[in-house]
Amino acid sequence: MAIIEGSAPVTGRHTTAATTTPAAALTPRTPAAYAFGVARIALGWVFLWAFVDKMFGLGFATPAAKAVVNGGSPTTGFLKGTGENALGGFFGTLAGQAWVDWLFMTGLLGIGLALIAGAGLRIAAASGTAMMLLMWAAELPLTTNPFMDDHIVYAIVMIALALASAGDTLGLGAWWGKTALVKRLPILK
Repeated sequence: MAIIEGSAPVTGRHTTAATTTPAAALTPRTPAAYAFGVARIALGWVFLWAFVDKMFGLGFATPAAKAVVNGGSPTTGFLKGTGENALGGFFGTLAGQAWVDWLFMTGLLGIGLALIAGAGLRIAAASGTAMMLLMWAAELPLTTNPFMDDHIVYAIVMIALALASAGDTLGLGAWWGKTALVKRLPILK
């Protein structure tokens, strides 16, 4: 947090005004900043790993026969399994469509890379939150909790990481924020 000290008298007393700049929500090199940095990288790995496993079918969540490189659809299994859910009819119609598969895989890759690199966190948080909310909605009603699940938690964490400028520690966020492109288009921070 940037501190600006002043000695402007207010009712005869000296005051210290504290302000925060948008890019300095967490002071780099503090334990909290490192914790946010590690959380950012860990969550980025969750997204990036989902992309790699679905693309190549490494056998963790996706068998080789259902890998994208082997003609599989990364959305079919999840979305077809929502048929009995409240919004299952809508989400079931999206399953296996090429444009949905492409958006999903692009989202996993882009969000994962942005979180790991620490650059582009605002767009990663917005798109990641949209993805998580759609996946959450596809599972309604939830079986283990009335409304909360890991999709909502991931969305909240991504928003917090972007708001805290978590890419500045253990990432490229500080450098990225100083580029002419980001200064011109702050949404890219």
